[in-house]
Amino acid sequence: MLELAIKGSRRYWGLVIFLLAIIGVGFISYLYQFRIGLGITGMSRDVSWGIYIGQFTFLVGVAAAAVMVVLPYYLHNYKKYGKIAVLAEFLAVPSVIMCMLFIFVDMGQPLRVLNVLLHPTPNSVMFFDMVVLAGYLFLNILVGWTILGAERKEAPPPKWIKPFIYIAIAWAPSIHIVTAFLYAGLPGRHFWLTAIMAARFLASAFAAGPALIIILCLIVRRFTKFDPGKEAIQTLGKTITYTMILNVLFLGFEFFTAFYSQIPGHMHSFVYLYTGLHGYSQLVPIMWLSSILAVVALFLLIFPQFRKNESLLAIACMATFFSLWIDKGFGLVVGGFVPSPLEKITEYWPTLPETLITLAVWAIGFLVLTILYKIAVSVKEEVVFDKYGEKQVQTE
Repeated sequence: MLELAIKGSRRYWGLVIFLLAIIGVGFISYLYQFRIGLGITGMSRDVSWGIYIGQFTFLVGVAAAAVMVVLPYYLHNYKKYGKIAVLAEFLAVPSVIMCMLFIFVDMGQPLRVLNVLLHPTPNSVMFFDMVVLAGYLFLNILVGWTILGAERKEAPPPKWIKPFIYIAIAWAPSIHIVTAFLYAGLPGRHFWLTAIMAARFLASAFAAGPALIIILCLIVRRFTKFDPGKEAIQTLGKTITYTMILNVLFLGFEFFTAFYSQIPGHMHSFVYLYTGLHGYSQLVPIMWLSSILAVVALFLLIFPQFRKNESLLAIACMATFFSLWIDKGFGLVVGGFVPSPLEKITEYWPTLPETLITLAVWAIGFLVLTILYKIAVSVKEEVVFDKYGEKQVQTE
């Protein structure tokens, strides 16, 4: 099926060239970082994790979100998801690749990555994070490629793939839970020291990931002959509604715990992020933007008359995605470092080289996604689904 990736329109090749150009600029910036060191970034002794780890944290959730489509389809036989199951699985692949690349660029020296492999430490959460990410990447490539290959041959999936499907379904939450434990297990950081950190991670993942799936489905429908199905999109919209409500509730629980207890260590990070602390307020505008986008998303999602309008649903999904990208991919990470355990405030903002490297990693992810979707859509355009989601061979 790989030959389908080299057959495309001018629009397809234009997108590929555009992404390659971004990757090239980012690679040059990475060579600069490799030569000079992480001193070219906005990170410091007090803020040792920045946008790289923030993107890793956010994208782990996007990768795990595939289970919200795969589980109903394979375990509950919800046939309407038959059209988009492979698309969801193929979204997980570039997401995990980007997660690994963001860890790679954050290491400074690439050979340090080998320490995790050459000197495994089973009592380290980072070791288990590597295991679950690598395992999830393998499972989604195996399952997605096998199912798509069977579909192209107009044959049922082989029976041996079913155990891997069930393992992937159970595996998906683990990549987010383990990543949450990386934060919740640090006793010196009050902002992260909460028992519901893993629950917050899962709620945000199951909102942001499906939101991106819907956006991609609408793009696929717009630019190809394949229709992912209106009912599947609407059902996924309901999932986003419930999980986004949970995400906002969990954030509210954190606010209540911090401010009702009046424990300074729990309060200061929230104060810094949303109102500023001791004159430092660099992140206040984007955190309020995240909150406004969350309100807009909930308003459009909760009321069925808005959610059923696909144009408004697309706006709601974009608002959900970018709200959680800011909150989880930036505020959560930086907020945990400000103020430091010694009550020192060191602000963080990504530098130009750091931003270009970040954009390059995203471009690599979208390039992989573009190629996988080109293959998947090319196969699916050969098949017509009836109203029950069963496939029928397209005839001339």
